[in-house]
Amino acid sequence: MNSLFNIQQTIYDKIILIPAILIAFTFHEYAHAFVADKLGDKTPRFQGRLNLNPITHIDPVGFILVLLFGFGWAKPVQTNPSAYKNYYKDDLKVSLAGPAANFLVSIVATIVLVLFVRFGHGIPMALYRVLESMIYSILTLNVFLGLFNLIPVPPLDGFSILRDLYPKVFHKYENMYYQYQMIIMMVLIFVGGRIIQIPGRIIINMLYSFGNLILNFL
Repeated sequence: MNSLFNIQQTIYDKIILIPAILIAFTFHEYAHAFVADKLGDKTPRFQGRLNLNPITHIDPVGFILVLLFGFGWAKPVQTNPSAYKNYYKDDLKVSLAGPAANFLVSIVATIVLVLFVRFGHGIPMALYRVLESMIYSILTLNVFLGLFNLIPVPPLDGFSILRDLYPKVFHKYENMYYQYQMIIMMVLIFVGGRIIQIPGRIIINMLYSFGNLILNFL
């Protein structure tokens, strides 16, 4: 009986997570495309990435893996930094755009959650719990995805950010980075989640405090 309940709970948790994954990946990749386009790189526009349609940005394999195992990927936005007026400065903006979008979505989700808690009590309890869990998942997943992408290892955004901030240091160790890229990624799969747990919880607690502040005024 407990085994059956655990299976049902796992399936429920995965279903609840689907909207969060779609939203987090879509806004992350769209932000990269949008900023690159504004800075003069029309590659994302030509490839049809300037929209918020999840089908445009979701990689089916990466989506299934993140849903089942908590580690996956979206379709990366291809850019051409040589189209920028300032190579490193503008590429830095594009790299930061993805994580920044995730943090912005988490803030919006916090506000939506507060409004839902305050005004959603007329909704049937079963549906209320489902929607509350979905909004909470959107909030938390965007925080952790934003933080995860700031880890400075390839192919994450943090690596590009580090390269753009310290190009001389990057070029000095560039070959070493790419030589051990697969090993670094394997290590990241196992320890990346642990690295971001503490800062993630700190940010989520700050968002809760922000939400409670709003709730006090409603």
